[in-house]
Amino acid sequence: MRRQDATPNDLEPFWMPFSANRQFKASPRLLVAAQGMYYTSHDNRRILDGTAGLWCCNAGHGHPKIVEAIQTQAAQLDYAPTFQMGHPKAFELAGRLANTMAGDLNHVFFTNSGSESVDTALKIALAYHRARGEGTRTRLIGREKGYHGVGFGGISVGGLGNNRKQFGGLLTGVDHLPHFHNPEHNAFSRGLPEWGAHLADDLEKLVALHDASTIAAVIVEPMVGSAGVIMPPKGYLERLRTLCTKHGILLIFDEVITGFGRLGAPFAVDFFAVEPDLVTTAKGLNSGAVPMGAVFAQDKIYDAIVNAAPPGAIELFHGYTYSAHPLACAAALAALDVYQGEGLFQRAAELAPYWEDAVHALKGLPHVIDLRNLGLVAGIELAAIDGNPGARGYSAFVRAYEAGLLVRVTGDIIALSPPLIVEKDQIDTMFAILADIIRTLD
Repeated sequence: MRRQDATPNDLEPFWMPFSANRQFKASPRLLVAAQGMYYTSHDNRRILDGTAGLWCCNAGHGHPKIVEAIQTQAAQLDYAPTFQMGHPKAFELAGRLANTMAGDLNHVFFTNSGSESVDTALKIALAYHRARGEGTRTRLIGREKGYHGVGFGGISVGGLGNNRKQFGGLLTGVDHLPHFHNPEHNAFSRGLPEWGAHLADDLEKLVALHDASTIAAVIVEPMVGSAGVIMPPKGYLERLRTLCTKHGILLIFDEVITGFGRLGAPFAVDFFAVEPDLVTTAKGLNSGAVPMGAVFAQDKIYDAIVNAAPPGAIELFHGYTYSAHPLACAAALAALDVYQGEGLFQRAAELAPYWEDAVHALKGLPHVIDLRNLGLVAGIELAAIDGNPGARGYSAFVRAYEAGLLVRVTGDIIALSPPLIVEKDQIDTMFAILADIIRTLD
């Protein structure tokens, strides 16, 4: 029905994602501007950004070099297709990214989001095995508590019940490794926990069940983000890499959150010194300025799909209207300049010990049952209220916003991931606000 009385302040038409729409619209929290480390709310308050937007604004907000790059590009070339066509910045950016990534991950396929990057990587994995004459390898392995976006591929390999239960049978031929979240063994670990590397060996059980000849790929987040900031046990990723290699299974790292400096290294690939076969990225790729994602592929994958195909053939029937959008590419090139020129990845590494101490200073406060940290990421797990899980976390989220701090919550877990430009006094402010709130939570 046409709404003749529609106004800019009408909240009803926008169906908000991952939100309690009715609850929000009864008491909205609107952000109207942003600069550096701060948002401005609709009631003209400064809100310290403790989450880099949504894990993405790694260079902070409104960086002048990124803003200028977008403005200039919009005036020069607003859009260009990349189906049988191209534009210079797409190739320039792919080259810059390949030079930033470690190992043999030298080819880049552009998408528009982390969800698209995941579905793209899964399709590339299937296409790779088919191109090599192993078309029986169609099974995909995810992990419990994994989050891999909201496409049908991503929620199928993902391991979060609420993201799956409304949408039917999902993809067939999918299985899951067990998660490694175990507060009994790992609560209050600083950095990587000691217990749990052996859980990677459950891949051997899945191989025994399905046979390696049917398994295409294993996809994992190097650090679990959306399920509550859960760190991999020491040696876990290394073991997973060894097993995948042993059985000819591709290993995919979902680095949508960890990519571009979040852990104090360019990628988790660098931080853990483990090279997967495919890497999915988005978010920090251009500091969240324009929707964009990218999948990195090893040379062997590109060679099998592209270089071994018949001359003149379209090698991969996949892509998006906005793959390598000129504005997104311009923003990403500028973001890479900022990351390098301002040393933001190294800065995150240098701040990590200070951040860790600030996180663990919350130990002993009421309701705090676990604290987790890595790089510039933190998870603060609160005890759930009996019969009302998530209520305590949501209360902390709202009260933090009212006190001038933006945080994320997953159930009763508070997640923090500030822009990499954060200063020590701003870290102090974040945790002082949270400590005051936690002390007075019901």
